[in-house]
Amino acid sequence: MSTELTQARQKISQVSTFLKQAKYIPAVESLHQAVRIVISQPLMRQEKEEFAELLQKAAYTLDSHKGFRQVIPLKVEYTPGQERELLGVLGACLSELRSSALSEAKDQLAALERRRDDELERGQQLIDAAEYDQARGVFDELLGMIPDDPDLKGDIGDRFLRAGRYEEAFHYLSQALEQSPESIHFYNRIGIALRKLGRYETAERYYLKALEYSKDDPNLYFNVGRLYVDWKKWDDVALMAQKALKHNPDFKEAGKMLAFANKQKAK
Repeated sequence: MSTELTQARQKISQVSTFLKQAKYIPAVESLHQAVRIVISQPLMRQEKEEFAELLQKAAYTLDSHKGFRQVIPLKVEYTPGQERELLGVLGACLSELRSSALSEAKDQLAALERRRDDELERGQQLIDAAEYDQARGVFDELLGMIPDDPDLKGDIGDRFLRAGRYEEAFHYLSQALEQSPESIHFYNRIGIALRKLGRYETAERYYLKALEYSKDDPNLYFNVGRLYVDWKKWDDVALMAQKALKHNPDFKEAGKMLAFANKQKAK
C-alpha cells in the first residue's frame, strides 16, 4: 500500500478519536482529507473494498454522533463509488462548522470585552473609595483572564498613577513594558511613578531608554527635566528644558523650567 493510502487510513482512524473529544472540525477535516486521497489514488480491487468499508463506517460514526448531529443538520452518508458526493457533503459540513466557530468566537470576544469594561469600572470605583487592596484584587483577577494584553496592564497602571499610588502604578506599568518593550509611553509613565517614589536613578534609566526611541518629543524632555528638578541636578534640568524648547519653541512650561534652572545654578 502506498504512503498516501497509509496516510488516508490514519486519518480515517482519527475521526472517532476527535469525535470523542468533541473536536468536530478536526474530525470532519480528517475524513475530508482521507476521501481526497482515496479519489486521487489508483486503487486495486481489494483496496477499493477496504476503503469503501472504512469510509462507510467513518461516515456512519460521524452521522450518528449525538453531539455532531446537534451542531450539523446535514446528513452524512456514503455509498461505495460516490466518494465525490461524500467529499461535497463533508465540505459543506466544514463550512458550517467554521462559520459557527467564528460566530461563537465573536460572541465570546464580545462577552470578554464587556467583562473587561465592567471589571475596570469596578476597580476604578474601589480606587476612588481608597480601597486599593480590593482594587488590586479585581484587576489581578481580570488580568488572569486576559494575561497577554500590555495595554490593559498599562491602563490599570495609569489608574493607580492618577490616584497617586505610585508603587501599584510601577507594578502594572513595568509588566506592560515587559510585554511590549517598544512602547515608549510605558517608559515615560514608569519614569513619572519612580520620580514620585524618589527612585531617581532608576527613573533616569527608564527615561534615557525612552529617549533612545523618541528623540523629538518635547514633552518627554520636559518630564526628564522634572526628574532632575526633584533630584536638584540643575545643569541637567537646563539641558532638558533647552531640548524641549528646541523641538517646541512655544513650550511655556519648558521656558519656565529653563529660567528656574538657571536661577538655581546662579545661587
